[in-house]
Amino acid sequence: MIVPVPCLAQPSNLARRVAEKETENREARAHYMYRQEVVIQEIHRGTPAGQYSETREVIFSPSGERTERMTDHPVDNLKRLRLTEEDFRDIRDVQPFLFTTDQLFLYETRPRGEEVSDGIDCWVLEVRPRQVLDGQRLFDGLFWVDKRDFSVVKTEGVAVPQILRRKQENLFPRFTTFRDKIDGKYWFPRRTYGDDTLPFSSGPIRMKLDIRYSDYRRFGSESTVTFEPR
Repeated sequence: MIVPVPCLAQPSNLARRVAEKETENREARAHYMYRQEVVIQEIHRGTPAGQYSETREVIFSPSGERTERMTDHPVDNLKRLRLTEEDFRDIRDVQPFLFTTDQLFLYETRPRGEEVSDGIDCWVLEVRPRQVLDGQRLFDGLFWVDKRDFSVVKTEGVAVPQILRRKQENLFPRFTTFRDKIDGKYWFPRRTYGDDTLPFSSGPIRMKLDIRYSDYRRFGSESTVTFEPR
């Protein structure tokens, strides 16, 4: 349960402190390799009716260039859902969202209180787009921010905008992204999970989203994943 607290109990510059910490995370993550497994299921009467799955590895070439590779061909036997360019942009940029200093102008923030998340005392910060321009994909939701160092340890929200046009409906699920502490310094995504019913005009479709990030290792050095007490 999120407990409301007086605004004065939170730092007045909380959003900027979070963005500065997130910028450190982004710069560090650019030097890490990892595996990303995506499973999207279409649920009918409580059981999977179709599924999309893929596994990518973020790696570095011998020359040090960061790139991605598929470990195998994606499997797509979804029946009613059709994945779009926006879905894949969200998987890459919004579901593992990092709220960096160069994005501060895009968002308005509001303190929502405090809550313990997995044993960590957190501020809860609402983050919403000021406006959404055509072609943008942005985050709309909540951050759980570690009070000790302003690290984001969990996010919950939805990618926006939902796209509703006469000949196109492109709806997106709510999700929660959990993070783990890597090498004792950085909070990187561990898992994104969503289970939402999308209200298409042709009828609602229940969708499950599961993205898992694993095997983080810094390029050119030995790395380990360290789990903080929960």
